[in-house]
Amino acid sequence: MSKKNIPTNQKQMSFIEKARRAQIVECAIETIAEVGYTQASLGEIAKRAKISKGVISYHFANKEELLEQIAIEYYIAWQSYIAPRIEAQKSPKEMLRVYIESNLAFVVENRQHVFAVIELGSKKITADGKLQFAADHDEAILLPIENILALGVREGLFREFTKPSARVMALTIRNAIDGFTMELMRKPHLDVQEYSRELVTIFDISTKK
Repeated sequence: MSKKNIPTNQKQMSFIEKARRAQIVECAIETIAEVGYTQASLGEIAKRAKISKGVISYHFANKEELLEQIAIEYYIAWQSYIAPRIEAQKSPKEMLRVYIESNLAFVVENRQHVFAVIELGSKKITADGKLQFAADHDEAILLPIENILALGVREGLFREFTKPSARVMALTIRNAIDGFTMELMRKPHLDVQEYSRELVTIFDISTKK
């Protein structure tokens, strides 16, 4: 059966189900950001969403699947926000500046989602003892920085980096951004523009040829 021949009530149900899943994920994000991973039971999430636990179980097999969806949607949103801003720049120096500024802006604009993912990453351990929602995405997060550094070296704008030293710089930039996130959790009224300017200045000087 083609999509155009699907009965209207089935199309509507599909739309309703997607909306309900989105609502559950959003309530889960808010719950984890506010009360933490341990206290964010399905019952508490259902209470905040004003639905029964059964409705959550209908859409998600278990709590782990729901939490995984939070992480997946975070990285999709992050990529969609950051990538176009970097691609719009022509100079590696501007790419690096925009990478830093847009990451900080993303955190501010999506702070509950970011805080929830941090909480998940610090609590959810896999069977082999690794952080479930953090390690899987490290490479995807560091690669854009390493690509910018490599381009800057090729164009003679950045100092020379070996592959290991480029990884060190990428990690340092990423950890500085993550450090901002932790500071924002402690100080919600942090001067983001000042913080952003300082980070840009630090890494402009440290990468300069």
